[in-house]
Amino acid sequence: MYCDFFGFSEKPFTITPNPHFVFLSSVHREAYARLLYGVDSHAGFISLTGEVGTGKTTMLRTLLSQLASDNYASALIFNPTMSAEQLLSAVCREFGVESDQQDRVGYLDALYRYLIEQNSSGRTVVLVIDEAQNLEPDVLEQVRLISNLETERDKLIQIILAGQPELNDVLGRHDLRQLNQRISVRCALTPMALDDTTRYINHRLRISGSRIPDLFSRGAIRRIYRFSHGTPRLINIVCEQALVMAWTREVAAVSSGFAAEVIRELHPAAERRGFWQSLMQWFTIGR
Repeated sequence: MYCDFFGFSEKPFTITPNPHFVFLSSVHREAYARLLYGVDSHAGFISLTGEVGTGKTTMLRTLLSQLASDNYASALIFNPTMSAEQLLSAVCREFGVESDQQDRVGYLDALYRYLIEQNSSGRTVVLVIDEAQNLEPDVLEQVRLISNLETERDKLIQIILAGQPELNDVLGRHDLRQLNQRISVRCALTPMALDDTTRYINHRLRISGSRIPDLFSRGAIRRIYRFSHGTPRLINIVCEQALVMAWTREVAAVSSGFAAEVIRELHPAAERRGFWQSLMQWFTIGR
């Protein structure tokens, strides 16, 4: 494969969330700091929103990997398309909590005993629910009830709701106002700027063991940025295909032309639309 050709120890641009490749742009760094603050200050509810492909899942997995087991107990629910009772069952299972009574009351009782034990041991319990925009209102209400498990002085569980921007619309429902009001820390991920996009690409190349200077030309990076608008997942897709193209043609660099060719193959309609938009903008400026 192209890894040997370029001297990579592993593929640099896979789209699978991998904390090993995490890159904190200025936007990601601020969001990450807010997440840590929310967890460590026992804020209770924290929300993380961002468009598809902006790196939410990678950031969440990175956060969980940094929470030492001596001080934290954490769980990630990735597929929340379930009923309220199924969610409770999944939460208990992820934390290793067993319940004798297989219903909402039994799960909540077992979870409460677990949270008290963890709190007495000085450990912070963190529950992350990804793709939370897909949760039904009654399931979100159950999540709020989980947060009611607290002592007189402290929140027993820190809950991070992560999802696409539609999550804000869901939380804005009148019947979910109690939950919405409890979210004290809110983080939002937006696409990266050109400078961060350049650093992102070079960071992933470096982590993969690249020793080739300027493997991606400045022109190639600018084209990739214009296409992706700084969205990490789209950057990865274009970079991966551009490396394959360079490898098949036995060229040890990705030029602007390679990037343009890959983008045309991936999304020809977008390229045509971009051309006409640029042409119309040129005419407008000329006036």
